[in-house]
Amino acid sequence: MITARFDVHRKNLDKIFYPESVAIVGANNVRGTVPHDILDNILKANFNGVVYPVSPRERFIAGVKAYKYVIDIPDPVDLAILVFPSQVCHLALEQCGQKGIPAAIIISAGFREVGQAGKEREEELKRIAEKYGISFIGPNCLGVINTDSRSLLNASFARKMPEEGSISFLSQSGALCTAVLDYAQARNIGFAKFISFGNKADISEIDLLYYLKDDPKTRIILMYLEEITDGPALMQAAHDVIVKGNKPLLILKAGRTSEGAAAAASHTGSLAGSDTICDAAFAQAGIIRCETIEEMFNIATAYVYQPMPEGNRVAVITNAGGPGVLATDACIQNGLTMARFEEDTTQFLKKNLPATANVKNPVDVIGDARADRYNIALTAAFKDPNVDAVFTILTPQSMTDIDLIAREIAKVSSHYSKPVYTSFMGDADVREGIVVLQRNRIPHYQLPESMARSLAKVLQFKELRRKLQAKKTAPFVNAPQEAERILEKAVAEGKKLLTETDGAPLLRLWGIPVAESFLARTPNEAVQWASTHGFPVVMKISSEQILHKTDVGGVLLNLYTEDDVLDAYKRIIENVTQAMPESSIKGLLVEKQISGGEEIILGIKRDPSFGPVVMCGMGGIFAEIYRDVSFRIAPFGEEEAEAMLKELKAYPLLTGARGRIKRDVPSLVKILVSLSYLASAHPRIAELDINPLIVMDEGRGCMAADIKILLSNNF
Repeated sequence: MITARFDVHRKNLDKIFYPESVAIVGANNVRGTVPHDILDNILKANFNGVVYPVSPRERFIAGVKAYKYVIDIPDPVDLAILVFPSQVCHLALEQCGQKGIPAAIIISAGFREVGQAGKEREEELKRIAEKYGISFIGPNCLGVINTDSRSLLNASFARKMPEEGSISFLSQSGALCTAVLDYAQARNIGFAKFISFGNKADISEIDLLYYLKDDPKTRIILMYLEEITDGPALMQAAHDVIVKGNKPLLILKAGRTSEGAAAAASHTGSLAGSDTICDAAFAQAGIIRCETIEEMFNIATAYVYQPMPEGNRVAVITNAGGPGVLATDACIQNGLTMARFEEDTTQFLKKNLPATANVKNPVDVIGDARADRYNIALTAAFKDPNVDAVFTILTPQSMTDIDLIAREIAKVSSHYSKPVYTSFMGDADVREGIVVLQRNRIPHYQLPESMARSLAKVLQFKELRRKLQAKKTAPFVNAPQEAERILEKAVAEGKKLLTETDGAPLLRLWGIPVAESFLARTPNEAVQWASTHGFPVVMKISSEQILHKTDVGGVLLNLYTEDDVLDAYKRIIENVTQAMPESSIKGLLVEKQISGGEEIILGIKRDPSFGPVVMCGMGGIFAEIYRDVSFRIAPFGEEEAEAMLKELKAYPLLTGARGRIKRDVPSLVKILVSLSYLASAHPRIAELDINPLIVMDEGRGCMAADIKILLSNNF
């Protein structure tokens, strides 16, 4: 479906980025207005095509002949840029369709973002576009910029045309685009494509990602998102961009601290915040999530300006001890290592640097160092086979020739295939040196810590791509017919919750073992079952109104005798009646108590953006306190399941740490995979908890001791 949609837009996207003719529909002669500034930007950028202003009132705009209506233009038009008020945009788009224009950028605001009336106007645009086969970006966007010399298109109302570069930037926010362009210009950062896609009523970020995947001018893709409407499509597009396009995808996703979600009924729901799931989905797809615009461009410039490092061994060169220590700490904290110099390197540095210099890594060339000392240290570091990347730090002293040192870094580094990153610490005094570095495509960072984080992310991309290439796609698995019948029957009966009695058969059909239990409606029934099956037993309340049994005193363990069972039955009924007198009690579940093993919690949740999500973590009654959990978007295979477990702080408890017994991790992995298939196959399941799942000793399997399944009619 994704590929088919992309194929529909592919030809028209070429018309958006590489049009031979452009019509500005709604242009005017009033300087400082959006319609005029877009025309002015196209002309100033030396667009390699023909421009047609369209205005009902003007004969000429900016010295260019204007046409009253787009259908009056005598020649074919590839791209229309609509800047009419939202109330009449549909009329302009209709004329574009009649003219046979295949692509449009709708700049105008006043659509879905302003309420119901605007939403209806947006739907009308979509109807017209579908009728005529028009692909459009927007509405409510800044526009599109293509710096490729074959096009030189600035179809936006940005203040300036950016320099040409290898970075492509996508944004849902037009206002943020202007800030990003200004930020980039101040740092001499260029772009390949710069796209504000606004309301994405037609062309979405997914279409644009596939287009940029194949764009030879784009080496890395950056994106700002406010909403994710199709999480699985985004994950698939990211996978293809990274694996097939060999391009990193960095996303700054707004809304980390949103508190708008309703309280979830299950443990899984309460542990799985929307942003937590977004983090998990991005990591699963290989997307690098950024916290700030600065971090995004720090990583991007490290990737596009410098060679890819072979490994994580770093040499630090500094003229001050303190920043060298900070850089060392940052390297270690970000998973990098400090390079161990060859003896020849150490001797060279000792011979050519002052006696007071530190010739070990980090290399301190001392505060009075000039360009010659930086040359010596840089050359030695680049030549050393144990060095993969070089960090160069400068603090401004009275004798420091800042500009010359910046030029020396650019000159020396140009002779080697290893990356160099710089941090000229300060502001006013080092500003001219920073400009020299940036003009020579040497990444610069305000603080040494940012260098380490950026290099770590560049290296992370290599590892992410390797893992994605090796990862096997989880096969589609049909739901067992009997499992679907269980859910259909429950929904038909109006049930919202399945407890062990109804839910255990469903899980067993998917190969997930559930402890045998019996619903006792009287104390004597409980005693009889326990005596037959053996002690000790566990007793639990069974009620569709009670989601968390322990909270109402509805669970008792370690029942070894008939008297224990009789007493427990009475106490549980009393506890529940007092805590929730309105609840309808079916009876008490009696099951054999499982001894030994580790308690793990597993669960399913439906995310509005990404669909079925599987959770695993430290189980038992403290699951929500410790919050030691990990998430994956379903379905997935054994590799992903193993990775989930390894993310847990408690994972060593399963593998025999500190002399503990090894647990049956392979069995747990298979259950996680089965749970992911179950989640994908049964949209009727809104949330599911297995808490706890007892992971037995190695080779003995696992057993679900308590389950809860919440149903939904919205599927």
